[in-house]
Amino acid sequence: MRQRFPFAALFLLFPLLVPTAHTQTSLDTIDSVVNHAVDDHLFPGAVVVIGHDGKIVFRKAYGMRSLEPAREPMTVDTIFDMASLTKPTMTALAVMQLCDEGKLDVNEAVAKYIPEFAVNGKQSITIRQLLTHYSGLPPDLDLKAQWQGKQEAFNRAFNSVLAHPPGARFQYSDINYIVLGALVERISGLTLDEYAQRFIIGPLGLDHCRYLPPESWIPQIAPTQYDENGKMLRGTVHDPTARRMGGVAGHAGLFCSADDAAAYAQNLLDKLAGRPSKFPLSRAMLEKMIVPEQPATGTALRGFGWDIDSPYSSNRGTLFPVGSFGHTGFTGTSMWIDPVSDTYVIVLTNAVHPNGGKSINSVRSEVADAAARAFGVIPDGGALAAHITGYNESLSGSRRWAARNGEVKTGIDVLEADHFSELAELAKSHGGKLRLGLLTNQTGVDGAGRRTIDILFHEAAAAVPGLTLETLFSPEHGISGSADHPGIANSTDTATGLSVISLYGNSDAERHPSIDTLSKLDAVVVDLQDAGVRFYTYETVVRYFLEAAAKTGTTILILDRPDPINGSLVQGPLSDPGTESYVNPMPLPVRHGMTLGELARYFNQQLHLNAPLTVVQMQGWQRGDWFDSTGLEWINPSPNLRNLEEATTYPALGLIETTNVSVGRGTDTPFQLLGAPWIDSLALAKYLNHFDRPGVRFVPTSFTPQSPYPYAGTLCHGVQVIVTDRNVFDAPETGILIASALEHLFAGNFDVKKINTLLANQSVLTALENGDDPGKIASGWDEALHAFEEQRKSALLYPER
Repeated sequence: MRQRFPFAALFLLFPLLVPTAHTQTSLDTIDSVVNHAVDDHLFPGAVVVIGHDGKIVFRKAYGMRSLEPAREPMTVDTIFDMASLTKPTMTALAVMQLCDEGKLDVNEAVAKYIPEFAVNGKQSITIRQLLTHYSGLPPDLDLKAQWQGKQEAFNRAFNSVLAHPPGARFQYSDINYIVLGALVERISGLTLDEYAQRFIIGPLGLDHCRYLPPESWIPQIAPTQYDENGKMLRGTVHDPTARRMGGVAGHAGLFCSADDAAAYAQNLLDKLAGRPSKFPLSRAMLEKMIVPEQPATGTALRGFGWDIDSPYSSNRGTLFPVGSFGHTGFTGTSMWIDPVSDTYVIVLTNAVHPNGGKSINSVRSEVADAAARAFGVIPDGGALAAHITGYNESLSGSRRWAARNGEVKTGIDVLEADHFSELAELAKSHGGKLRLGLLTNQTGVDGAGRRTIDILFHEAAAAVPGLTLETLFSPEHGISGSADHPGIANSTDTATGLSVISLYGNSDAERHPSIDTLSKLDAVVVDLQDAGVRFYTYETVVRYFLEAAAKTGTTILILDRPDPINGSLVQGPLSDPGTESYVNPMPLPVRHGMTLGELARYFNQQLHLNAPLTVVQMQGWQRGDWFDSTGLEWINPSPNLRNLEEATTYPALGLIETTNVSVGRGTDTPFQLLGAPWIDSLALAKYLNHFDRPGVRFVPTSFTPQSPYPYAGTLCHGVQVIVTDRNVFDAPETGILIASALEHLFAGNFDVKKINTLLANQSVLTALENGDDPGKIASGWDEALHAFEEQRKSALLYPER
């Protein structure tokens, strides 16, 4: 998920500024860049203002303000039609002010405040989705029809039809901000221009910034383009929709000088840095505006109003880090702000004058780069992005690169390389003797494929005087990992003759290590490959050992292994407190993003167990590594997780496997299939694909599971889950989407209540039973996920990068 990061700390954590003697030389290159663009007729003229460390360090006008009907030179006090810069500077700020006052909630549906907006399937669209352009609404109102007036525009926006399912994809849309403008007016009781003047422009002291500029400003305003009647627009908004609305709209209509834009940016930076500031928003709420707030799987990074990294953020250039922010306007305006280097870059042009403009993206980028070079901004390799978003700069919208060629040493490899020093220290603390137990299965092997059992029994015993491996413990599926039934009996390991105590008996007591057994051991080593999913029972067994060890004083030593589905992505609803079970060790999201060692630390901290715990960390593993980036051999952690593809979809289909459907157990592709005899596969696939979820598609299929699994020998119809991009695939949300689809299409057959065995979240179950939109259901657990991510930080052991 997205991570919050306090921007005031960025100045300490990211020292990107390097003293340079070439500051003025670098800024002087802006002259050649802009003059060359003027000579190439990319725009008639421009004003560039750059601020750094609280001061304006560059302020120049270039070229002509007007070419037609008369030629006028550009001046630094020229006022520009700001176009879409209206969105973040006025409308989004107004929305966040109302949020700060408790008058709205960005996670609520727009229809809560504007009921008439709910028509045509828009009842679940949230204010957050409007702010970040993930609503699914089309780009603009239909201008082919003859209509006029603000209220008519509102009515058309409220009655618009979705182009895409809400939350599914980024689509820049003026309708989003037309609706947000209406929202501000509905809640405040003021027109948008009145609200902006009273609560934004006035408090900031901006003298040449407003909607509907007065006649006296006209000579100072840069003209834009001839309108449909052949009249040159000057002081009248260029955007045709805003013009039909009377010049005041949430998406366009603001006029502003470069100096006032600079004052706006400087006050914003001052507020972020904790300096005296007139910026009319609390610092905490401002920080929400400028960090990624789009859906966790969104591929365009958008704050509330501000652009961070999307197809529209070319004005960032190539040197300012992902994590800085800004916006552009169609008329040729742009603003980019970098709180780390304490810099803003404003480039205002009337590029559409006189007959429509050309692309000026390259000019914006070159000016930004010149400013960045002048102040010694060094490309940070994505460090800022990783800290505030968890994203890597080279892969927008993905928390990590797709893969890398890593060489990971697991805990047992590190233990061997250290000549068992951790065990030697334990032996010393126990008077030169160390009675060991070992919780493991077939995944407990070193890089050479040797069993951890044999390594501890022979090599560790020889290296550490007094060490003896005395007892083995096995989790679900047994010591060999091949049993797929409860009631696994105790056994003996033939190679060593050691007793194997099964912790997957029929009763609850038979799934806990006994206090009596642990009291006879000085330490228990744990070497298990986890699946990174809350209901995978190896995690619960580790909790049970910690609880017992807290009573006996036995040390638990975890030989850590990777989270196979990476440790960066944290997804899905948290289980409810009080629902703990063998498939739910404690309140956790479905996909928690922790290794077993980190999870043990989390249990110890959050449950206040204070058990003696040591984690032998891996070497070379990074949080964003999927298993195929580790260089390790895949060993099935359980009979039906046979490869990384199945592990990737397991948090989706595993979530619903306790209902009355087959999830492909008893086929060659478990956890990639979903079906039942009563499902219409074509209808289900069509319905699911309609939601257009990022990174996943659904293909109609039929299959026949084999014994002893559900529907053995019976033809099942359903879908195959195809992951097209694992870095944006939200598996638990997909599981909820599937459950919602089954309840919607096959309510008479699907037993949705049974999902709660693994879901363990009553509010989500109730929402499914009520037929709530699956996107709205998913947004409902966002706040709890943020809180969990904060809680887990102290338990983490491995870096993002």
